[in-house]
Amino acid sequence: MSVRRLAKEQPASFTFSAETLEKANWWIAKYPESRRQSAVIPILWLVQKQEGWVSEPAITAIAKLLGMPQIRVFEVATFYTMFMLEPVGSAALIQVCGTTPCMLRGSDALIKVCKDKIGPKDKLSADGKFTWQEVECLGACCNAPMAQINDYYYEDLTPENLAQIIDDFAAGKSPKPGPYNGRHTSEPLGGVTSLTDPKLYDGSAAKKIKIPNAPGTEAPKPEVKA
Repeated sequence: MSVRRLAKEQPASFTFSAETLEKANWWIAKYPESRRQSAVIPILWLVQKQEGWVSEPAITAIAKLLGMPQIRVFEVATFYTMFMLEPVGSAALIQVCGTTPCMLRGSDALIKVCKDKIGPKDKLSADGKFTWQEVECLGACCNAPMAQINDYYYEDLTPENLAQIIDDFAAGKSPKPGPYNGRHTSEPLGGVTSLTDPKLYDGSAAKKIKIPNAPGTEAPKPEVKA
């Protein structure tokens, strides 16, 4: 397990935005009052969405909000790698999968693009717009090589289209996520080869069957005349 520490340079304070606090209270309301600390993970995520990362003042604020020791929030924030403990790029956080399927499909070339266009991994770029990381399997092996950029997956990448994606983010655009080789989601490259007839999956070919004693199938009761 890697050692994860808070950034050396920290902001002087942290304040929940009105929107973040509203959503935090919504999560807290899901639990009994005595178990409100169970909302710590979603609230850490809300804070990260607000600030881009999780700072020490934010951890302190979350601890006060949930009525729990600060060290407990710190333990959660440092355990889960989805929480960024240092400032990240304002335009994009790029997480390139470097595990075996992606490596065999060319993730090394994607990593080189990130090094050339952004700089060292895990470091904020000189212009403050980008951070990139090499991460373990993101679960999209059939669309290798791929990367998660901010909240979305960008799949079937080449060095050329990753470079263009980075340029688009730098220009303030929002590149479309998903496969970049023309396929739909994770279908075969040559197109669908099975379940090509909609009747096989839309229910139109299904036979109607009668289920004995099913609700609504009871025979009408005969009238009883006085």
